[in-house]
Amino acid sequence: MDTIASLFSFITTPVSWVIVQFHTVYGAIFGPDTGWAWGLSIVSLVILIRICLIPLFVKQIKATRGMQTLQPEMKKIQERYKNDKQRQSEEMMKLYKETGTNPLSSCLPILAQSPFFFALYHVLNSIASNDTIGVINERLLASAQKAHIFGAPLAAKFTDDASKVEALGSSLTDVRVVTAIMIVLMSASQFFTQRQLMTKNVDTTVKTPFMQQQKMLMYVFPIMFAVFGINFPVGVLVYWLTTNVWTMGQQMYVIRNNPTPGSKAQAAYLERLLKHVTDTGKTRGRGQRSVVKAIVAKGRDRNEFERKFVNGLNKAGLAAQADGTVVKGEAPAAAQSADGASGTTAAPKRQQPKRQSKAQRQSAKQAGESAGEPEAKTSLSKSGEPEDGQQGGKSAGAAKKPAQKPGGGGRSKAQSGQRKGPQRPKSPSKK
Repeated sequence: MDTIASLFSFITTPVSWVIVQFHTVYGAIFGPDTGWAWGLSIVSLVILIRICLIPLFVKQIKATRGMQTLQPEMKKIQERYKNDKQRQSEEMMKLYKETGTNPLSSCLPILAQSPFFFALYHVLNSIASNDTIGVINERLLASAQKAHIFGAPLAAKFTDDASKVEALGSSLTDVRVVTAIMIVLMSASQFFTQRQLMTKNVDTTVKTPFMQQQKMLMYVFPIMFAVFGINFPVGVLVYWLTTNVWTMGQQMYVIRNNPTPGSKAQAAYLERLLKHVTDTGKTRGRGQRSVVKAIVAKGRDRNEFERKFVNGLNKAGLAAQADGTVVKGEAPAAAQSADGASGTTAAPKRQQPKRQSKAQRQSAKQAGESAGEPEAKTSLSKSGEPEDGQQGGKSAGAAKKPAQKPGGGGRSKAQSGQRKGPQRPKSPSKK
């Protein structure tokens, strides 16, 4: 670790200068030799570094969103080459190269702050070794060695022996208890940060190498912190615990307000947004309008949660507009169908009459006959021939049928799909 830290010795002077400036401020409040003055100086250094890394964090979010837009193409590649993992990986890398995306973009903040981390380690290690470094002179060195955080010296380590710890004015038990608690908290915060990213803010419908890398980091990083943490000075543990807490809070804010499409976090966000819009009748702020605008623009490409959101607006008598606003009534720009199609509201479909069974038609016919309906003469014989002629009683009797009244048997036939009005008689069978 000392060799790695020495590689970043070029940045130790700026890091030591920042710590000294913060120590001057906090020393005037808590005392120059207290652990609060030096501990808060390290915490303030973390906050300053993370504020400077916000543009890089925004770039990371944009790169992550770019990966999400490629998920449909990734899914096609997976289905096409599901039996050839080598070809599947080659096509994935080709897609990354064509679109200019980087699946390792989530590691950028960690890589960017690593020089500051090792520089701080080098500074604290020099304090433990009673060596001046950067702008920390002998007076500040003596003050830093007297500083204790919860009874543990700022430059003490878990692996230090009792004589070295006693030289710093503390006991070995206090150092190991404090460092063990910090290592556990540091590993737990890192694991929770990665876990909420994997369980809440990932579209699980598409399996990508990016997801596998995130899952691996979820277990690898906490183990790395637990293993290497015993060699970190207490001041470095303060630094790393602070940056982990910052990262966790920053990610919770992003997941809540800017979730990944298709993730559980998006489902929860759209439920809250739907409740707010239905209660107030409008969207609030640029963020909500941009979300609604993106959903309207997707059309048929909406996912399950977005379709549910649009249907919820329609049930509440609201319509989402193309500019992200919400209006009452059936607006032509936003009345969206359940399958995602945009456009004007479609007219209600014509309801087809329910087809009656044979028993229902016969019962309706018998009911009409019992009501005394007049019979209509529909004979198979030619017009003008008597019913009791040479055709025989059988033909004449078979030709007689009761007349159909509106709402009676004729209605049941019309509902069953037959034509209304008098039916054409069938041709008599030739014997």
